[in-house]
Amino acid sequence: MGDVASLTNGQLAELLARAAEEEQAGTNRQKALTRASRAALFWPEEAAALVDRDRPLTELRAVGPWLSIVLGGWLAAGDPPDPGEPPEVRRGFLTLAEVRATLAEHPEWRATLRADLQMHTTYSDGAASVRDMATTCADAYGYRHIAVTDHSKGLTIARGMDEARLAVQAEEVRAVNAELEAQGVELRVLHGLEMNLSPEGEGDMDPVALRSLDLVLGAFHSKLRLTDDQTERYLAALRNPTFHVLAHPRGRRWGARVGLRAEWPRVFEEAVAQGKALEIDAYPDRQDLDVELLRQAREAGVWISIGTDAHHPRELAYMEFGLAAAIRAGIPRERILNYLGLEDLLEWAATLN
Repeated sequence: MGDVASLTNGQLAELLARAAEEEQAGTNRQKALTRASRAALFWPEEAAALVDRDRPLTELRAVGPWLSIVLGGWLAAGDPPDPGEPPEVRRGFLTLAEVRATLAEHPEWRATLRADLQMHTTYSDGAASVRDMATTCADAYGYRHIAVTDHSKGLTIARGMDEARLAVQAEEVRAVNAELEAQGVELRVLHGLEMNLSPEGEGDMDPVALRSLDLVLGAFHSKLRLTDDQTERYLAALRNPTFHVLAHPRGRRWGARVGLRAEWPRVFEEAVAQGKALEIDAYPDRQDLDVELLRQAREAGVWISIGTDAHHPRELAYMEFGLAAAIRAGIPRERILNYLGLEDLLEWAATLN
């Protein structure tokens, strides 16, 4: 085939989303366009590269014969359609093709990564046990430590744990660590928690129970669609001494929720003042913080934590989205908790207890 337009998967995703918005709701075409728009985030290669190599676009997820014709027409057009700037609800999200191209240029980021610092198990809304998540992290990713961070009691929709169930989980974490050590597996499971924060920045767990944990994440899960400035909400949360990492700070979701707004330089300055880390939530629909805000965080000198937010072993692969965002933002690895050795990480966490 001749030269194709240099439309990226991200641009194609936006064209597909806009085409879906122009179709009558509920029709097969509208549904197909919507599915393909989100799927474009996960296409491992640029669609344009497939066309260049005379490979069918139907190799791509959610692309059937009709959509192959639509995409092929856009890519072959001498004057391709302009996707324009995505609306905020779809803006600033990396595609898998971009992520893998970034990591291919920086292989040392994967090679030296030590940990995944947010994941969920059957103790809250995850689909796998502590043991299964740990085994996958050791066997498939070679991590040296991981943080299991199930939800706390305030998030009932996610079967959040109360203090008693948290103590039961602590026993299982100890048992899994003992098994791993006996098997010669060099991975340590850290007992953590994703504690629910109220809009006033208050936690929902007994501080005494939290002191037994290795790492505590704090996260907002309510009133995430407010459109007014939420800076004071963030400042109050960061001054709460009972957690270490502010998880998925904005609360955004691709195509569904813009997330909270704030004067981010003030938020980052407060995080530095309190010694807190902010999280890159690597789940593809979240990608929170995005590259633009991460650059501001870098300038402020904020500690960064990366977590996949995995609820199933297969979702542990999402780490690559977090790594690529950090690389593109220029975050130094020495400011990322995932690159610290175990003792250094625990020492860092202990300074906030």
